[in-house]
Amino acid sequence: MSTLIDMRVIDLLSARLCHELISPVGAIANGVELLGEDDPDFVREATALIAQSAKKAGQRLQFYRFAYGALSRDGGGAGGPDPRELVDGLLDGGKVACDWQPAADPIATVWRKLGCNLVVLAAEALPRGGRITVVAGGGGRTPSLEVAAQGETINLTEDGRDALAMRTDVAELTSRTVHAYYTACVAQQLAAVVTIDETTAGRLVLRVAAAPQ
Repeated sequence: MSTLIDMRVIDLLSARLCHELISPVGAIANGVELLGEDDPDFVREATALIAQSAKKAGQRLQFYRFAYGALSRDGGGAGGPDPRELVDGLLDGGKVACDWQPAADPIATVWRKLGCNLVVLAAEALPRGGRITVVAGGGGRTPSLEVAAQGETINLTEDGRDALAMRTDVAELTSRTVHAYYTACVAQQLAAVVTIDETTAGRLVLRVAAAPQ
């Protein structure tokens, strides 16, 4: 199934990506300014700051290039980057950790892309930190994903839920809800929908499975 993305969605995703990069790129600029100091300690701090910030910017770019980017024509295949490495890089240094359990049967690249986008939603639902577990399986004709967020506080906003269910008009999307909407678009491309399970306190599970063929 082919899914057309409205230009407003593209604009909002671009703004979101820029927001993700402002902090590390700004830190690089600050580090460059410190390199002009005569104090050796400042120079060492500046070098460390630049290296750390460049690493973080690179990690975010690699993640979002896969999560938001176009796939090659063999997007249904099992090639492409390792989503565990991408997710670890995105969450590195934050309050959320992720355990992406390897699938017994590898799932297609586009399903791994969907999993990465679901991880972002799960991380946003953990404002005080926590742990995310990803279980991917099914392979072949009926792949599936389960992304569980567990922490002291779980907060998936109503606006985010509406966007994930595609109940939000595109004109009403914001930079905070566009990711959920885009994730739903990726699922729709796979003839699947994302469901939310909150039956256990302190735990939110996002599930998606392809319709049997």
